[in-house]
Amino acid sequence: MDNQILNSYSKISSLNVSRETCNELESLISMIQEKNREINIISREIFEKEEIRERHIIDSAQIIDFVDLNCNTTSDLGTGGGMPGLIVAIVLKKIKNDMKINLYEKSYHKCIFLKEVSKKLNLNTEVIQKDIFTVKNIETGTIMSRAFKPLPEILELVSQNFRKYKNIILFMGRTGRKTLNDTLKGWDLDYEEKKSLTSNDSFILNIKKIKKKVS
Repeated sequence: MDNQILNSYSKISSLNVSRETCNELESLISMIQEKNREINIISREIFEKEEIRERHIIDSAQIIDFVDLNCNTTSDLGTGGGMPGLIVAIVLKKIKNDMKINLYEKSYHKCIFLKEVSKKLNLNTEVIQKDIFTVKNIETGTIMSRAFKPLPEILELVSQNFRKYKNIILFMGRTGRKTLNDTLKGWDLDYEEKKSLTSNDSFILNIKKIKKKVS
């Protein structure tokens, strides 16, 4: 790998991303590009490596600081093409953390892709082909979700379907501030924010505790 590509991951330099990790992330990009010709892994409007790297890979990797590394599992809800779950799994492998990433995705074809990537890159993942809304009494460490459902729906899902968890990591986009303010009218949240590395209009939410307000 040339230094130019290595430098392109400089935004996540705090992760001490190795050349080997970058190689695996680049392999993931190639697999996404190839599979995206058959099914919608990501938007068809985004097809250049540079765009995928910035918009999906680096964007996903920036949450690592919020992932509880002392748990046995982390759960990615509605992972789609594996963002952020596959990226987190790649980074965890390189820091020799053996936590398993549970990838919840109801699409059969996307699950096949997730399994292919996991096998090729030797990732510690479990692909769970289920509608997460139908799964009950889940125990996990960190919960993460990106471009899946609106914040209130995620909170309701966690409240109803998860028996035990450590924290919830969510990606908030351009309308995220309004969404958060509106959500706080109905929920008490213990949370912190981090500005997105890839978009000036976005931020990452790390929620520690949730409690629905009594109306």
